[in-house]
Amino acid sequence: MRLLARIFALMTFQHEILNWYLINKRSLPWRDTTDAYIIWLSEIILQQTRVEQGMPYFIRFLEAYPSVSDFANATEEQVLKLWQGLGYYSRGRNMLATARQVFSDYNGVFPTSYEHLIHLKGIGDYTAAAISSFSANESRAVVDGNVFRVLSRY
Repeated sequence: MRLLARIFALMTFQHEILNWYLINKRSLPWRDTTDAYIIWLSEIILQQTRVEQGMPYFIRFLEAYPSVSDFANATEEQVLKLWQGLGYYSRGRNMLATARQVFSDYNGVFPTSYEHLIHLKGIGDYTAAAISSFSANESRAVVDGNVFRVLSRY
């Protein structure tokens, strides 16, 4: 009986969370794609950055570098100029290194599997899980401060 109660509680929680999301979700360009490159751009730019602050950077990067190949051909100076104002400039440098690694090791096709993503510069467990689950529907837990906050409130 306890198992059934737990299953019911979990199903209720899932239903509540999904309903809340469907009502409150924001329209964001990286949510309308399975393109791992675009998802990667958003994930790196939004690390320790609010969506409102990161969105103009995301748009500028995507316009300047519409593909990972375009990004790989950029200079560090160009990337850091676009990055200016976001802080943590190592993220911009890591992005350039990652784009170049994807260009050389994956023929310019951004990988979608966690096992490949985790080996790219500047991509840790959270980012690899996010990219692989959003781009390839891999079952990976993406847990951050927001998830902990929701769970603690529940």
